[in-house]
Amino acid sequence: MATAFTMPAPDFELSPMTGWTREHWVAFADQQLLAVRPFFSPRKALIRLGGRPSSSGVLSDGMEGFARTFLMMAFRVAGEHGRDPHSHVDLYRQGLLEGTRTDSPEAWLPITDRSQPMVEAASIVLGLQLTKPWLWDTLSAAQQEQVAAWLQGSSRSTCVDNNWVLFQVMIAEFLAGAGFEHNAEQIEHGLQRLEDWYVGGGWYRDGDNDGTGDFFDYYCGWAMHLYPILWAEFASGRHPGADDRLEVYRTRLAAFLEDHVRFFGSNGAPVFQGRSLIYRYAAVAPLFLGEAIAATPLNPGQTRRTASGAAKYFLDGGAYDGGLPSLGWLGAFEPMTQEYSGPASPYWTSKAFVGLLLPAEHPVWTAVEEESPVEVSDGLQYAEAPNYLLHSTASDGIARLLNHGSDKYYAPGPDDPLYRRLAYSSHTAPLFTGHPVDNHFAILNGSATPSRRARIHRLGARHRQGASWHAPVWSDNDDPAKSPWRVATGTAAACGYELRVHVVVAQAGSGQRVTAVRDGGYALADALLVEEHHGVLTAGGLHTAMWPLHGYSGSGVYRAEGVSPLGQQAACGYLEGTLSGERSCFASLVYLGGEPPAWVPPAVGPSIELLDDGTRVSACLALESGPLLEVLLAF
Repeated sequence: MATAFTMPAPDFELSPMTGWTREHWVAFADQQLLAVRPFFSPRKALIRLGGRPSSSGVLSDGMEGFARTFLMMAFRVAGEHGRDPHSHVDLYRQGLLEGTRTDSPEAWLPITDRSQPMVEAASIVLGLQLTKPWLWDTLSAAQQEQVAAWLQGSSRSTCVDNNWVLFQVMIAEFLAGAGFEHNAEQIEHGLQRLEDWYVGGGWYRDGDNDGTGDFFDYYCGWAMHLYPILWAEFASGRHPGADDRLEVYRTRLAAFLEDHVRFFGSNGAPVFQGRSLIYRYAAVAPLFLGEAIAATPLNPGQTRRTASGAAKYFLDGGAYDGGLPSLGWLGAFEPMTQEYSGPASPYWTSKAFVGLLLPAEHPVWTAVEEESPVEVSDGLQYAEAPNYLLHSTASDGIARLLNHGSDKYYAPGPDDPLYRRLAYSSHTAPLFTGHPVDNHFAILNGSATPSRRARIHRLGARHRQGASWHAPVWSDNDDPAKSPWRVATGTAAACGYELRVHVVVAQAGSGQRVTAVRDGGYALADALLVEEHHGVLTAGGLHTAMWPLHGYSGSGVYRAEGVSPLGQQAACGYLEGTLSGERSCFASLVYLGGEPPAWVPPAVGPSIELLDDGTRVSACLALESGPLLEVLLAF
């Protein structure tokens, strides 16, 4: 896919891996801002990109286009100390005044309870804070009052009880700093809710829905860390607790980045997990923020390598075909979007440009690029708060997330491939199918319909394994609390291999009407056929396979078209088995790597030691010339 962008020549002396420097980030911002100019409304208050509208409607979508590119403009202009050769500020000043004028034909929607304008207002006030000398301070008193009057709609409104509370914090803080009436209680409430959602190790839930599920995804970085730290910087000297809170937030960010940096593969791609993935490389915002407030375990060269690698992955991969970001990952892929996703929603990638606030002489821009931790050596890191096992291999740069804790469960409803799979990676994506197949263990009912993993419950985990259980359901209406079935899963990993152990228990009332189970592996996708040779799937330089170790009696390959954001043709391997009574055990070995598997379990004779005493299952598998994989499930 062609882009409409012309980037500076790469500098492989300073940046031997990506070629990107600070000049590339400035150019990337400028060219995106120039690319949307033909889509400004006549009075400049809206950016109308066309395409499928969001659930908030086309007027809201037009404001979203303005607000999110306004934020990019602010980072770019503030980072260059007001240098603005393309006159971005003048254009956005005109739109700001037109959008906040109530009698304008392009007037923005008011900020009301749980409305999308509240989200966009947070980007507006952040941009106004950053560009204060060149925009806000140039407005007349009457113009400032006009803008403030629109923003004050937030003071009278309620918001969604998740990261949205931070939008109100930012809006109220701007109004307070500018000397306007504001809702101070919203600041205290939002910061307290943030504390309620903090779970340790630098991790925040994105809300808790009254305790019904776990909500862990990239919002932890690009919202739950980003906004409070920026608030504390803005509020310093005005709010008595701002400086102390900043120290708390600094400590938490440093802890979070220990895990977060392991979400990026050497190809630049973030691990494909969670909602709003159309925001793409916004995931690097906390990496730059860590440099800004001295809260990072990374060297400056590692930070820039990871951040630039992510932005370059999407630019080179076709995410900006024609100069505008698509609703997808690389190309457009509507199944991965949410109902709130509009044509301009991807411009929340603007958050990544927080790095431009770091001056040109900062080490993050002057240090020579260094390999990220994922590239230096194989990694296996247990993230206790979200109950993730982070597994990476240096030889191919693949980052993997073995998921035992994030489900985004609200209530009975459809399967969610973005949260409920057993594993995700930087080089693969889940399949968006009617029924879960890849990286999923299912009980098949009498109609061969696979069960779903809904609410994930944690089990005790050790350093080298993750474990959880769930109550399987089969339809959108099934309540897992009423399911008579239980499935416990433990995973251990090393060298690109994953040992998976599942325990299936049929409680009283199950009727034992189902007997079959299925375990799916990683899905690969390509523009053409995903090849298979001796049970190993190959596509795009990737290889994946899975082997039965205990309880399975058959295998196959699932193929489908148009179900992956990474290619038209997709395939994943699977294993099949049969339940053996009220309690059954299954074990498999799964591989994903940049080279074909170096070791394959023997076709004849046991390769795994598995014991089940009725309350606990232990399994051990020795990889040839490799570590011992062990899973212990107390279930």
